[in-house]
Amino acid sequence: MFDMMKMMGKMKEVQARMKEAQDNLVNVRAEGDAGAGMVKATVNGKKQLVALEIDPSLLKADDRIILQDLIIAAVNKAAGEAEVKAKEELRKSTEGLLPNIPGVDLSSLMG
Repeated sequence: MFDMMKMMGKMKEVQARMKEAQDNLVNVRAEGDAGAGMVKATVNGKKQLVALEIDPSLLKADDRIILQDLIIAAVNKAAGEAEVKAKEELRKSTEGLLPNIPGVDLSSLMG
């Protein structure tokens, strides 16, 4: 027989574990480079640019630090906006497919 209370308990547990896993993504790091290593980027598990290195030969030395900070800020802003738009698009495309159970927020399971 179907036990709704047991399923609700499991859903809350899954939701809590998903949130914990998502929160820990900030500690994951990935690096990429371009131009034979002249530009190096580091991104965390939440797809946020956290570091950027630009070879000084590519620009004036006085502008390097400011340019790095501006690039990081612009990329993170764009990534945040893209995530919001992606979640909204996913919500629209799955509307009516997931059960609407009062008290259970399944949106965090979507991305």
